[in-house]
Amino acid sequence: MRMLEKVALITGGAAGIGRATALRFAEEGGKVAICDLNEAAGMAVVAELGALGAEAMFHKVNVTDRGEVREWVAAVVARFGRIDVLVNNAGIVRDGQLVKVKEGELAGEMAEADFDLVVAVNLKGVYNCTQAVTPQMIKQGGGVILNASSVVGLDGNFGQTNYVATKAGVVGMTKVWARELGRYGIRVNAVAPGFIGTDIIKDMPEKIIAGLKARTPLGRMGDPRDIANAYLFLASDEAAFVTGTTLRVDGGLVVGT
Repeated sequence: MRMLEKVALITGGAAGIGRATALRFAEEGGKVAICDLNEAAGMAVVAELGALGAEAMFHKVNVTDRGEVREWVAAVVARFGRIDVLVNNAGIVRDGQLVKVKEGELAGEMAEADFDLVVAVNLKGVYNCTQAVTPQMIKQGGGVILNASSVVGLDGNFGQTNYVATKAGVVGMTKVWARELGRYGIRVNAVAPGFIGTDIIKDMPEKIIAGLKARTPLGRMGDPRDIANAYLFLASDEAAFVTGTTLRVDGGLVVGT
């Protein structure tokens, strides 16, 4: 039981990779606190966790709101007394080209609002949550922080200026925090998923999905549980000497241009 009696916080825990990670941690004996904007889905996940015999709680939290984040963290500490693992999973996409040109004329561009929103959720949200849990982890003598990056944050991708910038930024923050927090017994790592079968991917046109599968040597899209297993390893004592790294979990995907 690799998470026995450990308390894990997971942002964006109501669906996809977040839900899969919550369930995987619970299977390994963990106590799980999830947050999300989707209250109904979040409570449904708490029910699933309860059915596994796990202690679990849900809070509706906007990770861009520092006050809401800190209230959530305080509530978790009040109930469980500690925080062993934070998984910064919450994220959104608002894809678009930097500029679109048709017949030599500007025909469109990425909206500033879309750029700002993705940065607020995917980058500042990670900052907000990590800053909120760190004092408790220092007080108790250690902990684990796990951040959601992406293969596109490492390789780039057409039409994703905002998303790629945030996922590359997460890699950078992971390295900084590993250096700053290691002295307190806190490990910080990131996971870079490839082509994973979440609701976001399933809404893509079949032609694009087929193309992504074709560029994945293992010939399939990943399952959210594949990423959950990576988080589980990095959260566990098996990864006690791993910090400051980004683990690709992508089936060998090569992101094309």
